[in-house]
Amino acid sequence: MNTKDFAIRKIAFAPLMGESPKGGWTNEIRPEDSVHTLIAVHTESGIIGYGSVFTNGGLVEAALKLLEPLYLGENALEPERVTEKLHQNTFWMGRGGTLTHTISGIDIALWDLLGKALDQPVARLLGGVYRRRAMPYCSVLMEEPGLMRDVAADAKGQGFHALKIGWGPFGRRDDSKLDEAIVKAARAGFGDDTKLFVDAGGSDAFWPQGLRWAIRTAQMLADYNVGWFEEPLRPDALEDFIELRRQSPVPIAGGEVLTRRQAFTTWLTRGAFDIVQPDATKVGGISEQRRIAWMAEEFGIRYIGHGWNTAIGVAADLQISAAMPHTDIVEFIGGSAYVDGLLTTPFKLDADGYLEIPMAPGIGVTLDPEKVARYSPSAASLFAA
Repeated sequence: MNTKDFAIRKIAFAPLMGESPKGGWTNEIRPEDSVHTLIAVHTESGIIGYGSVFTNGGLVEAALKLLEPLYLGENALEPERVTEKLHQNTFWMGRGGTLTHTISGIDIALWDLLGKALDQPVARLLGGVYRRRAMPYCSVLMEEPGLMRDVAADAKGQGFHALKIGWGPFGRRDDSKLDEAIVKAARAGFGDDTKLFVDAGGSDAFWPQGLRWAIRTAQMLADYNVGWFEEPLRPDALEDFIELRRQSPVPIAGGEVLTRRQAFTTWLTRGAFDIVQPDATKVGGISEQRRIAWMAEEFGIRYIGHGWNTAIGVAADLQISAAMPHTDIVEFIGGSAYVDGLLTTPFKLDADGYLEIPMAPGIGVTLDPEKVARYSPSAASLFAA
């Protein structure tokens, strides 16, 4: 193999717009807003790797222009070394922000490219395949109780055996009866024989609730057999997370807004989480996600990736899931066009409510150029030689 054939020739990007899903934020995004961006790493050989970035297309464009002198001509077969080079040379220009998010997409694309070059799935290159399928939990917004029951029942009807409800009115009206009514409705609609998780959305702007609310709410959630309580506090409230985990009868999850492995160290060593949830499309890519996941393993903390992203992000999460001993569940945002509508062969639940982990080379999925073009005017640049 001539490594010169795998020199990075260019990196293209395509912001996704037109059907951006609601996130439940106080200042809600519009369908035409760009919050996810696909990228493609092109090599001299013509092999292309694809990645996904959780940020606005304009920010990705600026970041790629800044990073270009560092990645042009680099060996695309060395994802960890190349992306660490990008991290190490950008300490002063946006570490943890747009640059880190963009490097995340580059890293995913480099792993995809390496797998294609070696004719192996990324999971095997990460160390080995522990499983061939994972259970997706359908991630939906919280609604008023009447509608919440219908939404939960619809998810069950689609074949999901795990459901996460999040954001919406929960915790935002200072009404404990409403909070409980929402959870009760979701449990009634989804059934007692299923997994139910609750995401308060504490990383929203000016999250109004604190530790006392979180403790009371965790006790309520235990009555409905909730599997974990996610983002119950503001994302920097380390000491409160530690105390909440100590008192909560249900597992505490979080970490989706942290970036790079260094930011997770204190949270893991101090015991702030039962479940840690880095996001591969912004934390630093597959390389950082794997390091965080194994670090959590050493502390007896479960790793389950935050997957509110695109079909490429889901594919990356599935590969990491296959390569970790205890990660048999992945997030799957319900009804998102950017998950359901980009691939030549879309993800499909099996009869048991699981997703098969693709074992094709790379991250195992193929983007459909015509489908991507529906959501991005820049789609052609991803595939053009």
